[in-house]
Parts: sequence; C-alpha cells; structure tokens
Amino acid sequence: MNTLGMIAIVVDEYDLAISHYVNDLGFELIEDNQITPEKRWVVVSPGSDGAKILLAKASNDKQKSAIGNSTGGRVGFFLYTTNFAETFQTYSSRGIEFIESPRQEPYGQVVVFLDKYGNKWDLIEKK
Repeated sequence: MNTLGMIAIVVDEYDLAISHYVNDLGFELIEDNQITPEKRWVVVSPGSDGAKILLAKASNDKQKSAIGNSTGGRVGFFLYTTNFAETFQTYSSRGIEFIESPRQEPYGQVVVFLDKYGNKWDLIEKK
C-alpha cells in the first residue's frame, strides 16, 4: 500500500510561513530543523491524518517565481473540516481571504480561500 506523506509549498521566508500556517490556519508545527545555514526542514500539518506540508524556502529566482502559483492558478490544496461553519468563521476572523461565498456541492459544502502566498485552497466539509 502507498500513501502520500508530504507535499511541498514554496515560501519566501520560514518564520513568516510558520506563523501563517500555525497561527492563522491552525496547523501544527511538526518539525523545524536547521539543515544548513540557509536551509531548514519545516513541516506543518492540519491534523493527524493525511499528508503533511513541507514549507520550502525559495532559493533562486525560478523558485521565487513559483511562490503562490505552484498549480498555475488552480485550486491545488484541499483542506477537509468536520465543522465548516466554525472553521469558516475562525479563518474569517483571522483575516484569511475567501474569493467566493460558501456553496453547496454534491460532495459537500465548500469555499475557496487564499493562503498568505496566494495559493488557492478548497475548505470542504464532506457530506
């Protein structure tokens, strides 16, 4: 059996990214280890199930150009919640930008939000 263990999101600065994902989105900081003077291994997770996120600091111009656009402007990340209304309200109060109003789909309630970098996320409560 295979599982997806981690994905990478390119960020501009480690501490700002940690603050956003932990304080604004409520993720847990799993690891923060110095690898070299310029590179850290920073892992966050929204919960105990599912893939974790490696916050990867851009180290050159090509990587910097991918910050916030790793999926070409499409929704690229899907965050499942068991309490849509509470999560939506919490994120709203923390200044998270929603680019639409919540809507009902056949698979559940959903709304698209942007992280600090402009990456599009679906917040979903499955039926």
